Amino acid sequence: MKFAVFSVSIPEYAPDVAAAKVKEIGYDGIEWRVTDQDAGAGRPGFWAGNLATLPFSTFEQDAPAWRKMTEGAGLEMPALGTYVTCDDLDGVESAMRGATAMGVSQLRVRAPGNDGVKPFLPSWDAARGQYGDVVDLARKHGVRALLELHHGTIVPSASAARLFLGDLDPVHVGVIHDAGNMVHEGYEAHRMSLEMLGPYLAHVHIKNARWFPEKYTPDGSIQWTCGWAPIHKGIVDMRELFRALHAVGYDRWVGVEDFSTERKIEDRLKENLEYLKLVHAETIS
Repeated sequence: MKFAVFSVSIPEYAPDVAAAKVKEIGYDGIEWRVTDQDAGAGRPGFWAGNLATLPFSTFEQDAPAWRKMTEGAGLEMPALGTYVTCDDLDGVESAMRGATAMGVSQLRVRAPGNDGVKPFLPSWDAARGQYGDVVDLARKHGVRALLELHHGTIVPSASAARLFLGDLDPVHVGVIHDAGNMVHEGYEAHRMSLEMLGPYLAHVHIKNARWFPEKYTPDGSIQWTCGWAPIHKGIVDMRELFRALHAVGYDRWVGVEDFSTERKIEDRLKENLEYLKLVHAETIS
């Protein structure tokens, strides 16, 4: 099993610094965040002013230089974390051309959001048709489009993703399993979810989350909120997850994206890799 870092989780490092630091600590690869973003104000954050982000507007042109920089640091690139959505086919194709120039065979193509208020089925039906077009483009460019299990979208669970993909060709479309996202919404037993994905299991993201009481009401009920947690302190039992990964024969890439802020970035990177390698070794037999 190989370990990578998704660059969204290291916002204080510019790309060249990020690549050097990730390699120095001992990771095998990096998953670049690719999107245009607001500059943000003050300290770089995960979602705004993130220094470890490659601009999408110039991605195609700049991809050869980013590839040279990444490979020069001795890192592989298992996937690209783009923010293109399945209803933007021009954007999807541009991202795929950029991925090819980067030498990366997999890239995330996002599904629509779901706020639980607007009707669900029209969005689902439209997106299924659009993702068929995405797969056609992936076949054309020789890449694989990845659908991420993500709360707040129409595919928060493995079962939803499997139903969504139907009979689309798993050579050109796959799923990013993300147990941390599924703490927020869509949680399913790990082995069941992995087996359900079958040939569509293309990549794994590792992070963790936990629930907190947010408000106590006069009638005695509690409102809860979900927030990010250190990888070893959240609801996801990492040993249970890795046992399930081993059970289904998954021995490829794990992309780490820790959004907790209890430790400095460099400490998080070091401690997470040490912990995950320990968990991997303990659960492989």
